[in-house]
Amino acid sequence: MDKPFVFITRKIPNELIEPLKSVANVEMWDKEDEAVPHELLCEKAKRAHALLTMLSDRIDSELLTQAPHLKLVANLAVGFDNIDVEAATERGIIVSNTPDVLSDTTADLTFGLLMSVARRLVEAAGYVKENQWKSWSPFLLAGRDIHHKTLGIVGMGKIGETLAKRATGFDMEILYHNRSRNLQAEKKLNAVYCELNELLERSDFVVCLTPLTDETKHLFNVSAFEQMKTTAIFINASRGAVVDEQALLHAVQSGEIAGAGLDVFDQEPISASHPLLQLPNVVALPHIGSASIETRTEMISLCVKNIKAVLTNESPITIVNKEAFAKKS
Repeated sequence: MDKPFVFITRKIPNELIEPLKSVANVEMWDKEDEAVPHELLCEKAKRAHALLTMLSDRIDSELLTQAPHLKLVANLAVGFDNIDVEAATERGIIVSNTPDVLSDTTADLTFGLLMSVARRLVEAAGYVKENQWKSWSPFLLAGRDIHHKTLGIVGMGKIGETLAKRATGFDMEILYHNRSRNLQAEKKLNAVYCELNELLERSDFVVCLTPLTDETKHLFNVSAFEQMKTTAIFINASRGAVVDEQALLHAVQSGEIAGAGLDVFDQEPISASHPLLQLPNVVALPHIGSASIETRTEMISLCVKNIKAVLTNESPITIVNKEAFAKKS
């Protein structure tokens, strides 16, 4: 009997996918920095038993309908807004993700982004490298303090809670808004739940970590930025579409808020000519929230384990749509 077929949509180190080869025939897109064309992905999906996908891959209903053998889509991310989960569930296709293993790494990056904007680190580094530093002066590239300020976290899941833990080391007051109360964060970290409007009005730093859903699309809009302090800094490390980028651009340009740190964008990769990137008080990163060698390795390993489990009729470790697994069982 032929082995099941697995298609991987981005080039990753061969040694990390070696465990799959004992149970499957594995094929991998040969580019690391370029997404597989959607048409090619659809063709591969037609005969695939499992896909290892990136958040840049669109796994829509049309693709799923044409994939009669597909048992699992293993997404190399916590989020899965690139996948039509409802369509997958209807067809009994399991969707898995990589939660928990990247919480610390993403929280590190998010807090680093916050610090970079507040203390103008990117500006200051460029100032030195461009030979602009001629003398010392009291307010040369003076930024804003982080310690003893108020941090507002929108989306208090594992990453949000881990970020809050880091904030305690800076003696910050921690506010959060979430679909449901995070009692553990309230008890361990003294985080205070509040409505979104109150969080926006009180916070010195507003950090967006909410998943992208129909309800959260453009959650940060003209009204949201108007409610923030003029000294506030906005950080987004979740998904670009949670923010109305034109509203953010206006808020920063007009001085409604003091600056922004962005790891994600509505259209990725963002063009260097985008107006947001022309502003000195905006720090932009290329969606590297979980991009440490250790964490990305662990994320790939988790995807591989999930695929291997499903192909050998065992339970995957992380499942987004448990109803689909129930259909398979």
